[in-house]
Amino acid sequence: METKPLIVCVKILLLFYSFIFWVTGVVLLAVGLWWRFMLSPYTLLISSAPSNAPFVLTGTGVAIVLFGLFGCFATCRGNPWMLKLYAVFLALVFLIELIAGISGFIFRHEIKGTFLTTYSEAVLRYDGRSDRSVAVDDVQRKLQCCGVHNYTTWFASDYFATGGIPVSCCVTFSDCKEGDLKNATVAARKVHKQLVGMLLACCLSHFINTNQYEMV
Repeated sequence: METKPLIVCVKILLLFYSFIFWVTGVVLLAVGLWWRFMLSPYTLLISSAPSNAPFVLTGTGVAIVLFGLFGCFATCRGNPWMLKLYAVFLALVFLIELIAGISGFIFRHEIKGTFLTTYSEAVLRYDGRSDRSVAVDDVQRKLQCCGVHNYTTWFASDYFATGGIPVSCCVTFSDCKEGDLKNATVAARKVHKQLVGMLLACCLSHFINTNQYEMV
């Protein structure tokens, strides 16, 4: 009789924890699906090869959602073997997240370097038609930027000789003519001056730090 209140208290705490665990699974699942269907064009600017991260996040989210529900069920039933299985799964998830957090911290500089290298390559090989070129245009429009470090990055691209600076760099689309974008002096007054490299590096640094904090 003396241990019954304690058991009830532990059950309530475990149910609350299982609910929070289930919510994190839903978040991971949502992020994985968002990355897969909304950010897929930008993955070409992050890596030279297709990324498996969306599938990993989606799969992990589904697994956590299912085991979160299993944990709630096991807690309500009070079945010892179910609770032991749930404890083993929680331990595995903790180890995986710890390893991922440590790996992200160790390789953060390499990740940022690869990102900027891949984006620079996409700019230099821009043709206005490929998937990477379309992604570059989208980034420049949405971030109101031009090039990697600034608009002069485009002078070294193959596209500049025939098409000048891409229209996606223009501050005002109606004010940008093809002849203006081929003239380095005139184009300087027509395009955005923001530094995409600085923005992307800051965003990537923020995402990595946030990811490490959430995982650890």
